[in-house]
Amino acid sequence: MFDAHISVALALEYEDVLLRYRAELGLTADDVGDLVDSLCALSKPHAIYYQWRPFLRDAGDELVLELAVAAGCSHIVSFNRRNFVGAERFGIRVVTPGEFLKEIGEAV
Repeated sequence: MFDAHISVALALEYEDVLLRYRAELGLTADDVGDLVDSLCALSKPHAIYYQWRPFLRDAGDELVLELAVAAGCSHIVSFNRRNFVGAERFGIRVVTPGEFLKEIGEAV
């Protein structure tokens, strides 16, 4: 079993990206709001009281790393593993979705 985690900054980043690409994704602004609301409802909320930016190359990825550290996560699941080089300094493994599913026994 695993938990999803969210911070205000990361929820706003997700909303911004989804709104930017909503036409390509076939979503309305209301759909985006519903998706972000659902993600927030299904995730454990965390307040971030510190920032050490810049640590990573992408500012959006910084939000993910800060949240993972604050939440005490063991993993970050991402297709962009190279964007999280250095996360291991915080004891966090970066794995692809496929690797994560294998680790939790949901894929072979």
